[in-house]
Amino acid sequence: MIYEWLVSILLLLGGTLILIGSIGLVKMPDFFMRLHGPTKATTLGMACLLIAAMIYFSVTTAGYSLKEILISIFLLITAPISGYILIKSAIHHKLAAKEGTQGIDRIEKD
Repeated sequence: MIYEWLVSILLLLGGTLILIGSIGLVKMPDFFMRLHGPTKATTLGMACLLIAAMIYFSVTTAGYSLKEILISIFLLITAPISGYILIKSAIHHKLAAKEGTQGIDRIEKD
């Protein structure tokens, strides 16, 4: 009974975080700012959804559900790395940032 509440809360939290990340992807003004939505909020939202699935399937079926743990680990490792590679590629191609973006002055020159 309590697991249903926990799964429901995690699903709502995960869906909310994914929605926030998606809105950030659409609303931010330049590429460097747009990358924060998918790499941060969406990754945490997917982790909440996978934890909810792990709890649900562990309680309703015999045994533990370890597939969701492996998916979560893979997602939490690959999302920041792909974001880093996209940023490095944008810097290499000298993609213009919006005026007022912080940290542009600290970028190393190639």
